Amino acid sequence: MTRFMRLLVRASAPAAAAWLLSAGFASAEALASWHDTNSRRAIESFVTTVTTPGADFVPPAERIAVFDNDGTLWTEQPIYTEFAFSLARAAEMAKADPQLLAKPGFKAAASGDPKQIAALSEKDLLKVVVATHANVTTEEFAQAAKTWLAQARHPRFHRAYDTAVYQPMLELISYLREHDFNVFIVSGGDADFMRTFAERTYGVPPDQVIGSSSTTQFDQRNGRWVLVRQPQMSIDDKAAKPSNIGLHIGARPIFAAGNSDGDLQMLQYTTSGPGRRMGLIVHHDDAQREYAYDRASKIGTLDKALDEAARSGWTVVSMKGDWKTVFPAAVATPRAP
Repeated sequence: MTRFMRLLVRASAPAAAAWLLSAGFASAEALASWHDTNSRRAIESFVTTVTTPGADFVPPAERIAVFDNDGTLWTEQPIYTEFAFSLARAAEMAKADPQLLAKPGFKAAASGDPKQIAALSEKDLLKVVVATHANVTTEEFAQAAKTWLAQARHPRFHRAYDTAVYQPMLELISYLREHDFNVFIVSGGDADFMRTFAERTYGVPPDQVIGSSSTTQFDQRNGRWVLVRQPQMSIDDKAAKPSNIGLHIGARPIFAAGNSDGDLQMLQYTTSGPGRRMGLIVHHDDAQREYAYDRASKIGTLDKALDEAARSGWTVVSMKGDWKTVFPAAVATPRAP
């Protein structure tokens, strides 16, 4: 059912409209890539409950939904997409300045050897991220990210990274919007990096993207006043997520979706408020169509949050059992950077 038709039905027959929504007619089209399982029914039940007049009704202004990005909206294996971008920039920087090869991260990036890259510690990877994200203007950084995203391809799926997104989650975002939810991304990725594709890919505008961030310096370059990214970063992960939600949104969400222990506190914060709320975890258990990993994985570790989901009644979405498909069928053609 289109948004126009739903409004028309509500205007002419509120009781009939409520019945249609509760029966799932509106969501059948919106959640087309979801099997008719408990996970889908939990989503539909939650949305119907908070949008139907009654004890658990939530006014549209308070219908805030927050989504992690890496592993929740797009693939994060075999390495975080932003890490792949950073390693590509590191290789370019090492080519221009061979002295950088003395640093493990730059040496691995320049080699292009997946084994060397996989052997890097998280500390070394973060050093690469900080170094490759600094000493450029915010506009220069955004352009570099756009150029890379337009050219780079996922090593396994051979599609642009910003098309290696989860079709069922795109449908979920659209479904929530159709029911007057305000959707935000709250992720550990760099906010400026995510803002280069979030609106085109998810329909989430730049001002509704919350992520890690570099400090900036106001400076004049080539006669223009600009913001120059500095080599200090604030990481939006774990307990920092609810803090940044409070800082940037100013209200507690009623819906949160994540996939790892890095999202645990965001889910706890969201579901601890009064009234009907929903926490959702994407569980990667489909090695054939994507990847299978949780407690033992170095990337996207899902351990404590999985245990908390059982205690708190969060919905754990099985990629293998709940989704008819993983990625969009049509791959976007390469875009000009």
